[in-house]
Amino acid sequence: MALLAATEPGPCPVIPAAESIVPACMFAPSRACGDDPSGGQGSEDGVGTNGESADHIDLSSKLVLVSPSAEQYDSLLRHLRERVEEGCGETIYVVGIGSDGGDYGLDEKDMDASVATVRSLCEQMEADLILLREWTDSGGKIRDYLIRRRVGEQDFLEVRVAVVGNVDAGKSTLLGVLTHGELDNGRGFARQKLFRHKHEVESGRTSSVGNDILGFDQEGQVVNRPDSHGGGLDWTTICEKSSKVITFIDLAGHEKYLKTTVFGMTGHLPDFCMLMVGSNAGIVGMTKEHLGLALALNVPVFVVVTKIDMCPANILQETLKLLQRLLKSPGCRKIPVLVQNKDDVIVTASNFSSERMCPIFQISNVTGENMDLLKMFLNLLSSRMTFNNDEPAEFQIDDTYSVPGVGTVVSGTTLRGLIRLNDTLLLGPDPLGTFVPIAVKSIHRKRMAVREVRGGQTASFALKKIKRSSIRKGMVMVSPKLLPQATWEFEAEILVLHHPTTISPRYQAM
Repeated sequence: MALLAATEPGPCPVIPAAESIVPACMFAPSRACGDDPSGGQGSEDGVGTNGESADHIDLSSKLVLVSPSAEQYDSLLRHLRERVEEGCGETIYVVGIGSDGGDYGLDEKDMDASVATVRSLCEQMEADLILLREWTDSGGKIRDYLIRRRVGEQDFLEVRVAVVGNVDAGKSTLLGVLTHGELDNGRGFARQKLFRHKHEVESGRTSSVGNDILGFDQEGQVVNRPDSHGGGLDWTTICEKSSKVITFIDLAGHEKYLKTTVFGMTGHLPDFCMLMVGSNAGIVGMTKEHLGLALALNVPVFVVVTKIDMCPANILQETLKLLQRLLKSPGCRKIPVLVQNKDDVIVTASNFSSERMCPIFQISNVTGENMDLLKMFLNLLSSRMTFNNDEPAEFQIDDTYSVPGVGTVVSGTTLRGLIRLNDTLLLGPDPLGTFVPIAVKSIHRKRMAVREVRGGQTASFALKKIKRSSIRKGMVMVSPKLLPQATWEFEAEILVLHHPTTISPRYQAM
């Protein structure tokens, strides 16, 4: 989400009210900047982009959207564009709050006029306007809207969420309920649809990095509809109907699969991390390891407490108390927020990318309690990866396959740049440290054929004239412009999270 200017990194100059361009409160539903009557957090800079001083166009009043002049309209449009760019295609916009210290809220007539202005701004930008909530204050009504840029038929916004937590916290079960739209029976019914291996079905434990998707349409409704016969999901249909797709990276909770979990957290480049805690078991086993891993990688974390239907109230309170203590501890320094209604969801989602805030959801996979709040929160998350199409392309390989009739297929994440069909990239480094030119035969995103992929998107490529055995996980495909070179040695800074034995020369990590 677009943040308040105050929560953005870097110094933020304090500007008197007369020079304030757009009140930050319009974009984040937090009362914080209304408490500052000077409107000091209204804008990042005091000068308009066309060089004129911003005090010619005063946008600090809540009534500026009612009937803006041509200059005000252009200025509003420019700032909304910047906000949407900053939020990777979406932002939260609040109508009815100014930064000039006046009362919050608008009457019915002014609200209708303001919404009409915002709608016309969205039409100019080819974006959708979705009402999130309406509330009243001393001056009248205030509304929060989600503005999301429209994408083409073959395109969608993508957010990756890594799912971690101890064994038996209910990770795979929650993903089964979210992606298949059916509640669990308390006996492992929902997770059966996610497992990839026979031994996983028998033991009920994930041992590989699983992938699942949850699609949202323009209205923010879930589009996943499981096939009534086999119960499988048609990924292509979901992606075609969705304007935003959440990819869940289902990681293993068991200690012996920690190496797989570390690979999933580093190789798949998640935007956010969903830490699962079983309310009856509490914070046990690998929970702290996984939280430490997310903190070390600077991935914002939100917590989901599961199984609240079968947990006694006193144990649940104890778990929440311990969880809050852990999140506030000097190692984490997070601000835990218990999410109990839609207002909490909007406030936490719009301030979540600042990394300090940590929302806590309490859900049940059997009764479906609070599941709508979690879905709403996921819909409001926006990708943290920014990309530039002009940069030389770089693609990191996570997995390799040999598909009958197609040949060698690699999957992974586009780190930067733009890769089109039939582009020639350099694949490497091989055991001798060389890079070989290779052509991209076809591109698929979430099993849907596309013509190009951009930075921050996951994809799979079919490659010409190469054996699967000559490709390893961790290899890269880069643009020939980068002139890549392989090195045998490099200097590194190593962060040891937790280690029971002595680390001596020639020590090899697990």
